[in-house]
Amino acid sequence: MTILSGAPRAHEVPGSATVADRTPRRPISPERIAAGLTLLALVVLGILAVNEVGISIPAMVQSWGNAENFMARVGGLSFPEPADLAWLIALTVGLVLVGTLLAAVLSVPIAYLAASNTTPGNGWRAAARFVGVLTRALPDVVLAMAFVLMFSLGTLPGILAIGIHSIGMISKMFADAIEQIDEGPRLAIRAAGGSKMQEFASGILPQVLPSWVATVLHRNDINLRGSVVLGYVGVAGLGLEMSYAFKALNYGKGLGIALVIFILCVAMEIVSSMVRGAMLGGQKQTRSWIDRLIHPRLGDRASDAASTTPAWAASPQTAVRRPWTAERVRNTIGVVITALVVIGSVVVSQINWMDFFTFWAKLPEVAAKFWPPSFGSYDASAMFTAMRDTVAIALAATVLTLLPSLILGSLAASNVAPSSGARGVARFLLVGIRGIPELILAIVLVVITGLGAQAGVIALAIGGIGLLGKLIADSFEEVDRGPERALRAVGATRLQTYTSATVPQGMQALIGHSFYMLDTNIRAATILGIVGGGGVGYYLLNASQGSRYETVTAIVLMILATVLIVEGLAMWMRKVFR
Repeated sequence: MTILSGAPRAHEVPGSATVADRTPRRPISPERIAAGLTLLALVVLGILAVNEVGISIPAMVQSWGNAENFMARVGGLSFPEPADLAWLIALTVGLVLVGTLLAAVLSVPIAYLAASNTTPGNGWRAAARFVGVLTRALPDVVLAMAFVLMFSLGTLPGILAIGIHSIGMISKMFADAIEQIDEGPRLAIRAAGGSKMQEFASGILPQVLPSWVATVLHRNDINLRGSVVLGYVGVAGLGLEMSYAFKALNYGKGLGIALVIFILCVAMEIVSSMVRGAMLGGQKQTRSWIDRLIHPRLGDRASDAASTTPAWAASPQTAVRRPWTAERVRNTIGVVITALVVIGSVVVSQINWMDFFTFWAKLPEVAAKFWPPSFGSYDASAMFTAMRDTVAIALAATVLTLLPSLILGSLAASNVAPSSGARGVARFLLVGIRGIPELILAIVLVVITGLGAQAGVIALAIGGIGLLGKLIADSFEEVDRGPERALRAVGATRLQTYTSATVPQGMQALIGHSFYMLDTNIRAATILGIVGGGGVGYYLLNASQGSRYETVTAIVLMILATVLIVEGLAMWMRKVFR
């Protein structure tokens, strides 16, 4: 026994056993045990939800004949006239860009108040966090529905719906970035007598700007995919044209527009990656596979530039007469192009500015339609059952998303992928999957599987792989490389390094991203009910089409309560597993 106890264990680094023996193990707290059991319970509920939905691959294969019959009836794809199509694309991109920029501007003060290190007090922080949760919980389609009643038909209801709904995600990401800054520069400015505005402009903004730019670009991609569903409530653009086509049973044209939307989403992803590569090339955690294809050595140039001070920065006198180098010309051109794109988006959107002065008179009338909330002719038990079905769909989709996202996300991370080729393929798949709007995917699956929860679960699961996989890849690339290098130095394999260093360090982010995925899926499951995806969305569609807006409010309040519970669980899990 003495000999056995003196031998090093197989999983230990030689020479470290005595250190480990002298280090007492910290007891696991009851709160950590409770959090772990809660997490396990959610996974089990998700598995039961998958079983309840009854997803069957053989049955889907047998149902493929439905798709063949449908495509035979559709015939070939058709598209609007080239000039009309170009205008619809410009209109859609314009309203999405303006809505995203509106959210970005409004999110800055909310994030400042929500961050623990900049908020004036706990009351301000709680209020700002609640605003973020509230705007995330309100589906953009419901906001558009309300704004269509207050404003003229066109792009303005869509811009405001996208803008207000996006505040939830953007302000949360902005606040998280502020909380992670180096406090040194801000405290130095305060010690020198700087104002709060100077602290923010010089001590906070330079540190968080790369993360903020990446967040806004990522949200813009999400909003472009989400703009499809806004057409079903009267917002102008490709989504409205597609809804008209499907309602008129012109499936060839509807699927043709869906293909255009898919290509547009992928193109927007590529453009966003180009912007990230140009603006944030030195930030390795923000670079996608497209960035590296377009700017293969941008990170190296950024690090080389950081190590050498340019001649014009040697003194204030020379800095005033900064020369027009090639880099400065490129940056200036980029700023000018960005300004022109923003101005062009506003012009293309054709906003009726007078609506901002006239909608106040309609506000009491519209508010009276939405309040007080009521289930109306629907039975309360049926509504709660439908909400339960929506949560089950979201849970099932999240569980189905986890493993494929973890595999693809790991292969897409530079410190995990076995080769650059494997990483490029994984990144390509993630971009392609993210380019498919869930609504379009659900429409196709409804044709194959029929109406019900199965189509909604599969659509959310496939769409979630692109989003969650990207988040996992970015999180794994941001872990401390020290433990990974230490394990490889003692002969650990790539898999051992992954399981012992990469995953443990990324576990908190993995849990947070999974809850964010569940949060997103709950809202998306509501929207997919519009096209027969099951859940409470069916009742939401009927209530909106029947102008029973008090029922819409009741459904939204159920969604809000559910999202608040998920947000509370996520905050608790992140705190416990920190």
